[in-house]
Amino acid sequence: MSEAEPTFLGLNPGGWVALAMLVVFAVLIWKKVPGAIGRALDSKITLIRDQLAEAESLRKEAEALKVEYEAKSASADKDREALLERAKHEADEIVAKAKTDAEALIERRTRMAEDKIAAEERLAIEQLRSTAAEAAAKAAARLIAERHDAATDAKLVDQAITEIAGR
Repeated sequence: MSEAEPTFLGLNPGGWVALAMLVVFAVLIWKKVPGAIGRALDSKITLIRDQLAEAESLRKEAEALKVEYEAKSASADKDREALLERAKHEADEIVAKAKTDAEALIERRTRMAEDKIAAEERLAIEQLRSTAAEAAAKAAARLIAERHDAATDAKLVDQAITEIAGR
């Protein structure tokens, strides 16, 4: 024998569960819950699509910026190379000018030293001549004083006067 299931108003427990489910579904439909869920999902889908579109535009913008900065970087590299080349050229010019200036300075200083040496030589020769002339004058005066007396001096003076007058 099988046991009898309890029933209420002719429905067994499984029937009541089915009836409760139908009531829940009827209330959900009556309150338009599936439409609300659909609208919520649609708005969520729209929000996600908008975020994806924004992310795509940001990605494209980032790629454009990347290309722009790569171009700027390449341009900066070219500018840097041009600046380095110009700086090397200017440095070579400065070195060449400094070398020329140094050679000119050395030449001027050499000429100045040679002129100074020549002036010192002339001064030394003049001093030597002056000293020699003074020594010769002193020696001549001493010799004349030793060898000549007043009569000889008078005779030399008369001879000099005659030579001057005879001319």
